[in-house]
Amino acid sequence: MDLKELLQHFNNGDTVGEDWEVIELMRYYSRQAQKITMEINTVYHEPEELADLFSKLIGKPVGKNFGLFPPFYTDFGKNITIGDQVFINAGCKFQDQGGIVIEDGALIGHGVILATLDHDLDPAKRQQLHPAPIHIGKGVWIGAGAVVTSGVTIGDNAVVAAGAVVNKDVEEGTIVGGVPARFIKRIDQE
Repeated sequence: MDLKELLQHFNNGDTVGEDWEVIELMRYYSRQAQKITMEINTVYHEPEELADLFSKLIGKPVGKNFGLFPPFYTDFGKNITIGDQVFINAGCKFQDQGGIVIEDGALIGHGVILATLDHDLDPAKRQQLHPAPIHIGKGVWIGAGAVVTSGVTIGDNAVVAAGAVVNKDVEEGTIVGGVPARFIKRIDQE
């Protein structure tokens, strides 16, 4: 199995934990991500250098005018896609095996967690992982300390309040907040 096949496995939503080849390859790429994030997090880099390092981490170019304030953490790295003018603030943690797409102009606040894996609820299968993607639309603002769980889409221009736990899709042009996150209002109502 190569990286392309592994990504296909994740993107199909196939269970992880039944095939040791998948687990070992996932762990290999996790160690590669650790090496790159250590470089990102422990030495000062100019913005262009950070963009290059992040592109190396995800295995493809980041969008134009990418911004990152380290530290940044990910436990895989190869299933992240970044649009133009995306900014990721300090202390974010991305669990990206299930896939993370961040579209143009999105702002990710301090300490945001994006988690694309769930363990099986059956105790006999608890070691198994179920990947599902997170999609963050254009112009989205995710406030500090928010958590977005697997399978969630956040619509264009939506706002996620600081500290929210988002476990369901968010409509475009809305504000959500709370634990779990609930609709607060439409942005055009201001």
